[in-house]
Amino acid sequence: MTRTAILFFVVTACGCASLTNPVADGVPVNRLPAEVKGRPKADLRAVPLTLLRQKTPTEYILSAGDVLAVSANEIFAPGDQIPPVRLNGQGGQAPVVGYPVPVRDDGTISIPLLSPLSVRGKTVKEVERLLRDAITGKSGGPEIVKPGAARVSVQLLQKRQHQILVVRQDSPGGASNQGVSPAGLGNLLGGVGVFSGGEGKRGLGFTLNLPAYENDILRALNASGGLPGSDAKNEVVIVRGGRNYCDGADPASRTIRIPLRIYPDQPLTIREEDIILNDGDVVSIESRESEVFYTAGLIGSLVVPLPRDTDLDVLQAIALVRGPLVNGSFTQTAFTSSAVNSGIGNPNASLCTVLRQLPDHRQIAIRVDLNKALIDPRERILIQPGDILVMQERLGEAITRYFSQRFSLLGMFNVFRRSDANAVLSTTLP
Repeated sequence: MTRTAILFFVVTACGCASLTNPVADGVPVNRLPAEVKGRPKADLRAVPLTLLRQKTPTEYILSAGDVLAVSANEIFAPGDQIPPVRLNGQGGQAPVVGYPVPVRDDGTISIPLLSPLSVRGKTVKEVERLLRDAITGKSGGPEIVKPGAARVSVQLLQKRQHQILVVRQDSPGGASNQGVSPAGLGNLLGGVGVFSGGEGKRGLGFTLNLPAYENDILRALNASGGLPGSDAKNEVVIVRGGRNYCDGADPASRTIRIPLRIYPDQPLTIREEDIILNDGDVVSIESRESEVFYTAGLIGSLVVPLPRDTDLDVLQAIALVRGPLVNGSFTQTAFTSSAVNSGIGNPNASLCTVLRQLPDHRQIAIRVDLNKALIDPRERILIQPGDILVMQERLGEAITRYFSQRFSLLGMFNVFRRSDANAVLSTTLP
């Protein structure tokens, strides 16, 4: 009993962190409920990109902002006059023949000698038929041209366009530095560091004029750099800003979030009206700088960004920050003259406590046995944003390290080595 008390006094007198660790008594991993462990990102599935593109109608429907190419005898190109030919068709369209006639804001077109014709919601073929009936008197107006002599042509010269603003907060080209930056590596080797995953990141803005039936999320992303980079959130935010939304409207009612990756059991609620963009809408790609985890204890004090689309378990997290794993608690985040200790060496630190904040803002301490985690994947808890990893020795490991440092066995080994050498000499020399 006296020896035990003396041993306890010696260990505690040296300030053993294994005894003063305030989070050593945590909940074992095998006793955690599923909602605390978190869902693996590997289960996420990409949303089909076709859901981000609106369906193209079989026939183009006219509305305000469209421009038609119209030719009609006795009104446009009377007699044998040749109407103009437009070779710069929009979007690879074939050349068109006729005079430009815009569709006005009220959905009508103005034709000389005729009353305004309402074309909103009609196809090009329907407008051509409507114009032919108008100049031949079939629609009730004066007969300008005999029905058999009418030469009417209506073609689409230019599609209406929607001006969209795209604001991106990810890295140019979608690149992301998921490793250690040079500055972060220098700090890390000194004992304290910060991993930086957003080097070179800058805000980018685009003003896009998207033609009708091409004014959707997929085409806006393609025109502004592609899908969000790995340093951005896996979603697209749309802020409505058209005529139907006044400045005093509730921002929540004007905001639509389109996820790009979901779990298989989550309902896919993307509607076509959600991904169609209109004049004044703002498309935003937000950064994800807040998704980090922290380390403390034998690992050192670090702030490390989490990968967006891949999982990171507790062993991978410790390895990522060069923490001590099965190496006698030798840290790799500081300059040392050797990688091993003298004598029989130090034991491996095997206690890691993961401090995790719950949705109700309470904190839970999760105890991870690293020795078990090395051989049992079920012990490798997945790291979540905001987790704090505290690595320390268990009491037995601390006591073993103390005696290994205080009582070196190197001298005893040398005595045995010399005695063996003398025995060999005595048997070989005459």
